[in-house]
Amino acid sequence: MIRLPLALAALCLGASAFAAEPFDDKFRQLDELLPTPTTIRTASGAPGHAYWQQRADYTIRATLDEANRAIRGAETITYHNNSPDTLNYLWVQLDQNIYKPNSDARTSATAVSREAWAKPRSPEEGMKFDSMRTTLEAMSFDGGFNITAVTAGGRKLPYVINRTMMRIDLPQPLKPGQRFSFGIEWNYKINEQKVLGGRSGYEKFDDKNDLFEIAQWFPRMAAYYDAVGWQHKQFLGAGEFTLEFGDYDVEITVPSDHIVASTGVLQNPGSVLTATQRDRLARAKTAKKPVIIVTQAEAEAAEKQRATTTKTWRFKAKNVRDFAFASSRKFIWDAQGIKSGDTDVMAMSYYPKEGNPLWEKYSTQAIIHTIEQYNKYAFDYPYPTSISVNGPVGGMEYPMITFNGPRPTKDKKTGEITYSKRTKYGLIGVIIHEVGHNYFPMIVNSDERQWTWMDEGLNSFVQTLAQEAWEEQWPEMRGEPRLITDYMKSRNQVPIMTNSESLLQFGNNAYAKPAAALTVLRETVLGRELFDFALREYAQRWKFKRPTPADFFRTMEDASGTDLDWFWRGWFYTTDAVDVSVDGISEYTISSQNPETEKALRRKLKEAEPVSLSDQRNKGMARRVDAHPELKDFYNEHDDFTVTNADRNKYNEAQGKLEDWEKALLNEGKHLYLVDFSNIGGLVTPLVLEIELKSGKKYIERIPAEVWRYSPKKITKLIVTDEPMVSLVQDPYWETADIDQSNNAWPRKLTPSRLELFKTERGGNDLMKDFNTKLKTPEEKAATQEEPKKETVPVVQ
Repeated sequence: MIRLPLALAALCLGASAFAAEPFDDKFRQLDELLPTPTTIRTASGAPGHAYWQQRADYTIRATLDEANRAIRGAETITYHNNSPDTLNYLWVQLDQNIYKPNSDARTSATAVSREAWAKPRSPEEGMKFDSMRTTLEAMSFDGGFNITAVTAGGRKLPYVINRTMMRIDLPQPLKPGQRFSFGIEWNYKINEQKVLGGRSGYEKFDDKNDLFEIAQWFPRMAAYYDAVGWQHKQFLGAGEFTLEFGDYDVEITVPSDHIVASTGVLQNPGSVLTATQRDRLARAKTAKKPVIIVTQAEAEAAEKQRATTTKTWRFKAKNVRDFAFASSRKFIWDAQGIKSGDTDVMAMSYYPKEGNPLWEKYSTQAIIHTIEQYNKYAFDYPYPTSISVNGPVGGMEYPMITFNGPRPTKDKKTGEITYSKRTKYGLIGVIIHEVGHNYFPMIVNSDERQWTWMDEGLNSFVQTLAQEAWEEQWPEMRGEPRLITDYMKSRNQVPIMTNSESLLQFGNNAYAKPAAALTVLRETVLGRELFDFALREYAQRWKFKRPTPADFFRTMEDASGTDLDWFWRGWFYTTDAVDVSVDGISEYTISSQNPETEKALRRKLKEAEPVSLSDQRNKGMARRVDAHPELKDFYNEHDDFTVTNADRNKYNEAQGKLEDWEKALLNEGKHLYLVDFSNIGGLVTPLVLEIELKSGKKYIERIPAEVWRYSPKKITKLIVTDEPMVSLVQDPYWETADIDQSNNAWPRKLTPSRLELFKTERGGNDLMKDFNTKLKTPEEKAATQEEPKKETVPVVQ
């Protein structure tokens, strides 16, 4: 402990150490990275008075050919040029062309290393497809759009297909404020989703029935907007879709024993539903729990037949950016009406018997829960329906309809249908996530082809809030900062602000890390009140509009009243990590300058020092002064800790010069600690300090990230306590995503772990062993390698 002179103590109350190395300003503004604000997108992050966006309305007539697993259709697109620009051509997305042999997705796919084939595959490694079989099947499957006509006013329009994009050349320039209607006819083969993957397709069942989940199924207008122009990046499979809002009038012709789930509102229930189904649907509007519209028994009866006739289902949807549907005779269907603000919403689930008992119990309930929770953080769900469909697609979102995969399984021994905890929470979680996508990006219409994190990361964050409201102790919260630390330690990273197709670890980078970042922002940086207000402001500002990353960053700052440039820069533009080390602590108390007090304290400290080994061994030895007492004087009778009259006079003189605030500080008896911190990870962060005092009292002291503004690598912070401090822990609740907890405490804490010993059996001498090993390929070695025999030995924890 060091006694600090009063004047120096006063100076240290605001002290922070300065680094002597070149200055790296972690708090410099983002102006160098963000686009310049305009009257379209303002500096506050709000749409400006000159904001505009295009619009595309669709009339579609399509037929599902179940026998040939194909679709044919014709559409009329009315394109509204609301931009200030004159357009000479239009770009249309042909996303099904990803299944053509020459698509960029196929030709740019790469194989994993030879060694990797011999070990279990993770979702993050290798090709876009799941296995070698998938790759070979994809090479032989000739899918994609077959465009048979592009016309306007009865005349053919010239067009050019560039893989997943199609340019349509206009007969005359389309000026601002004008609109243009044209037609496209097409057909394509539907992919088997379980084999070829993708965001839509069909699933084969053992009962010889198929279940169709159909999306990206018609030529759709590419987006044209101020920040990018035409968004015509090729569809490679990862970066999703950037689309315009519009009204849809869609007729879908299917076998007459099929049930269709779709974006929009059914216009002809009298033609496609039985009287019993219509009655059940009417009762569901005011029901307190889901009502079965098509029962499992009715669906099972339908599975055993094959209709020879067709029915046409007609749906209309207003102000949506896309349209998807599902169709099968296997569907069980349940529904329940709920209120979302002033909107009556019908929550509905469609699933085969293979989904029960899980789906009947949880699906529609999860839809309702999602809408209730997301409404709190964004806006009231505005559409009249919200649908969850169980099929081959594991999880994918479209306006008013989502495709979700988890199902129970049959126990191999008992034959009983059951489900694991992972399956249960996986189902509820994926429904929350996909229904949540109706808010981001189906309504807050970000550019998914460019920035996956703007919909996946933001949605994953709100998903965690909804899951917390489902039940306590929800397993595996993706937004928890502690769960992203392994990824942030790794070298296999790119910044969050990386284009969708260049992400090395898609799930970690686009989903988990942004969600964790927003959790840190909400819980640690801003607090819930400021954060929730700002997020809701962002959602309200950009509802049915197209925000960019800069609009999100600026709105969050504008609405929270907080400069967050340091946060966006560190979390979104770098791969820096949070790693704060508590390097050392020096204890100080304020010197009273009273010689009676100070010299007594110094004596006590001196007596507490260990006696040196030499002094211990010399104890009792003969000394001259003991043999000759006449050699002793004043200094032998008194030591350095004796108070003299000179000391007292000096103290009394100093006391008369003290001001009142100095006397008060002396009387308080505060304990001062200079704590040294290092920012090893590079990402500046608030300090969250848990301080424990000698009495056992613990409290949290929160210090904003700006503590690093003058010295981003090393700082010294003054901590003042009422009594002696016995320990200090940085980030005690693991809330900042600190990647190394071992250096966060003073005194240092031991890291508990368990030790498992592996015992391997030694074989006899094999003179050819090394030679044979060298001849084996990596695949052969991996295929013949035996699992080591493992024994667990008890170890004290």
